[in-house]
Amino acid sequence: MERKRIIIADDEALIRQDLREMLTNLGYLVVGDVGDGRSAVHLTRELKPDLLIMDIRMPDMDGIEAARILTEEGIAPVLLLSAYSQRDLVERAATAGVSGYVIKPFDESNLLPAIEVVLARFSEYQEISQEAARLEERLETRVVVDRAKGILMDHRGMSEQEAFRNIQRISMNSRKSMREVADAIILAHQMTAPQPQ
Repeated sequence: MERKRIIIADDEALIRQDLREMLTNLGYLVVGDVGDGRSAVHLTRELKPDLLIMDIRMPDMDGIEAARILTEEGIAPVLLLSAYSQRDLVERAATAGVSGYVIKPFDESNLLPAIEVVLARFSEYQEISQEAARLEERLETRVVVDRAKGILMDHRGMSEQEAFRNIQRISMNSRKSMREVADAIILAHQMTAPQPQ
């Protein structure tokens, strides 16, 4: 099984070193570590790890702001580490899309489950997003094919079934998707339709 790739971001070098050792002992691969939020964002964009583990309070950009940026971009889930558990920080973290939150001091026994839950939730999120994109594409295709069928029915006198079969046949013969064929029918109709004066 492929080792999960992790980036560490904490402004304290000793914590980064301890965390690297813990993560390595747990079987993860630490692919980078940085000391501020802005560097964490840049390195995560560049390396596209499976997870970013980041402290909240860091110079240049705090962990919550960095997490918000990375969550919006959908690059990797973020597990925040903090010595602080104030309600306002937790709420800001949740609003920013943080996937998990671990209070310092931590050890392997509470880090491992937090990491695995974050990785599982992010994987589920990606699957749902991909399915939503597929459904949206199917719906858009159906709308375009219905419009092309309407053109064939109105201008060629075909029945709905004949129009559908015609699009399907052209699709198979040309090795183009039905969406591409329907788009071509619509475009051809627009080019030949009389323009309003």
